[in-house]
Parts: sequence; structure tokens; C-alpha cells
Amino acid sequence: MKSAGRALLLVFLAGAGFTQDHPAVTALPNSVYIGADGKYEADPDTAVLQFNVSVQEESSQAAYQHASKEVEEVRQVLRANGIEAKAANIRSLSVQPVYDLKNPKQKIMGYRVTTDVTLKLKDFSKIGPITEQLAEANVSERQMLNYTLENIDEAKNRAVEDAYRRARNSAETIARASGRALGELSYASVDTFENPRIPVPHMARAMAAPGAAAPAPAPSEEFTPQTVTVTAHVNALFSLK
Repeated sequence: MKSAGRALLLVFLAGAGFTQDHPAVTALPNSVYIGADGKYEADPDTAVLQFNVSVQEESSQAAYQHASKEVEEVRQVLRANGIEAKAANIRSLSVQPVYDLKNPKQKIMGYRVTTDVTLKLKDFSKIGPITEQLAEANVSERQMLNYTLENIDEAKNRAVEDAYRRARNSAETIARASGRALGELSYASVDTFENPRIPVPHMARAMAAPGAAAPAPAPSEEFTPQTVTVTAHVNALFSLK
């Protein structure tokens, strides 16, 4: 949207508690300046599973080989669930010495290799089997599950539309109350915000022993993911007829 030679400012900011700094708008005769909030809620379309592989051995070479073996087990879990290994992204790989802090000379006890893995899933039905199989393989001490919305731009646009509609409705109310008619949009600024979603630990169910009672459902089983909410604030300047 562009009016009076000024482009509509669209700023995407994640998180809450941000102070909005809007440019000063000079009051004009026969005009009304309105601010309004809007929002749009959507179901998440992507599950983000984060976990790490961390091993320790006496030598760096042994630790690296051990880590490679653990990562290969991760690949096997993915293949068993119809997912290509390249779908998982490695965020970092570190090799660090482990010191004996009780020894005044801080003697090296061994080496730790750690790699962080991120896996995005569109099919939510695969979350349970994958997390369970990773736990059974004992390749990760902790798993973090988060739901997100990949097509966030469309959600932002919907939130902006809602905020602008509210702003225009308020402006029309003021115009009617003053016996005037609402004119064209002269200026607008927009801020959009996505609600923060903190990843939560996700543990797979344990395998039941033969003849034992059925295992309890996984923590996320039968629950629906939290919706993704995008909010927008619109400041709009309209002329009055």
C-alpha cells in the first residue's frame, strides 16, 4: 500500500514487550488519526524436533567415531519412518576436552563430541514414533518439540487486514459522530508481532515388558498443538470530507 509518496511500513518483530516507535504525524485540518490492534490465529503446519548427540571417550578420535555411530542410528530411525536423512539439519558440531577439575594441573580426562540436530516434520503423526525410537536407541538425552507456522507472511497479512479494518471502522464512527464522511487514507504504519512459543521437553513412552500393562500415552498424544497467533498494530491517518 502506498499513499502520499510514503510506503506502508511493515515490520515483523518476534516476542513481546517491544516499545513501538512510530514517526511523528503532524495534525492536519479535516483529518482523523486512529490506532487499532488486530490479530490472526492459525494452526501450526510444522513440528520442529530438536535433540543433541553427545558422547565422551578417552581420545578425540574415539569420541568422534562414537558420535558418528550414534548419528548413523539417528539416520536409521529417520529411514524407518520414511524420512530422508538430509531432512535433518546439523546446527553445530563441537569437540571439547574434558578436564579433571579436582586435579590442580587440570589433567585432561577425555574428549566430548556434541552435535545439535534439528528436524522439521509436516506429518505430525510421525512425531511419536520418531521420539520413541530415538529414546530407545539412547542417542539423545533430551528432545525439544516446538510447533510453528512456516507460512508466517500470510498470517501477518491477515493480522494487518484485521487491524486496518478496526482502525477504519473507528475512523468512520468518529466521522459520522461529527457529521462528516470519511475520506481517503493519507498515511499508515504497521507493526506485527508473533506470539513467542517456547520449546518444551518431549519424552517418548517407555517400552512395556512382555505381559505388563499397556504403557501410558506419550506426553503429547491426543493433545492438539497450540495455535500460532500473530498480532498487528496499525496507525492510520484519514481525511475527512
